[in-house]
Amino acid sequence: MSDDDEPDQLDDLDYTIEWKLRAIAVPAAFVLSWLFHQSPTGHSLQRTFLTMIPHELGHAVTAWLAGFAAIPSVWKTLIFSRGWLMPLLVGAGNAALLYVGWRRDRTLLLVAGLILGGLQLVLTTTSTDDAHTAITFAGDGGAMIIGTLLVLTFFAPAGSAFRRGGLRWGLLVIGAATVTDTFATWWAARSNRDAIPFGEIEGVGYSDPTKLEQAGWSVQQIVDRYVMVGGACLAVIMAATLWFTYQARAASAGVRPDR
Repeated sequence: MSDDDEPDQLDDLDYTIEWKLRAIAVPAAFVLSWLFHQSPTGHSLQRTFLTMIPHELGHAVTAWLAGFAAIPSVWKTLIFSRGWLMPLLVGAGNAALLYVGWRRDRTLLLVAGLILGGLQLVLTTTSTDDAHTAITFAGDGGAMIIGTLLVLTFFAPAGSAFRRGGLRWGLLVIGAATVTDTFATWWAARSNRDAIPFGEIEGVGYSDPTKLEQAGWSVQQIVDRYVMVGGACLAVIMAATLWFTYQARAASAGVRPDR
């Protein structure tokens, strides 16, 4: 089925309202998240109830891509040994994405399958030590990426499950809080090394920055790499907001923008 056979993502939307929501909601979510983050209590609540889950998922997803069985839990992701089953399952999932994307002419699914397949190839062929370092980095790094994906669900097409029951609003709040809370830590660390959570966490073990330092990364490398990931995520969010707002605004004026 081609895109021409499917309803356009704008067809069932009230364009005059939708473009305003797209223009305002995402920036507002980030402003509110940043204001909430300024309070010690707000920061603690963000980290505990919103950021922690994407953080642990970042560890787990990277572990799966690297060939490790992993179970994300509260404040800790259990990582098991490498085996043949996890690469097989992840590879089958990537193949399914590519197949569905090709059959339904969904470019987004094809791109996702190619990216995940490339990451799996790189991570499964790297050494165990390097894979564990990537898994460690993917806590905060993965949280910012997952948070970005959650924010982008706000632009889901008409008829999408993300639009049912206000789900996209909830995911926007979680995503914005996750990106803000995580990125703010590493942005602050550029000039304040005390902002970096070095040390040992009771009941969990060494913190991610401590593990990365033990793996041979300098403090500057740790900070720069997290800031680079966060900056890229914010750039993607900004570009998507501008594009989807323009798309809906053009539709509200009776113009169908090129896709």
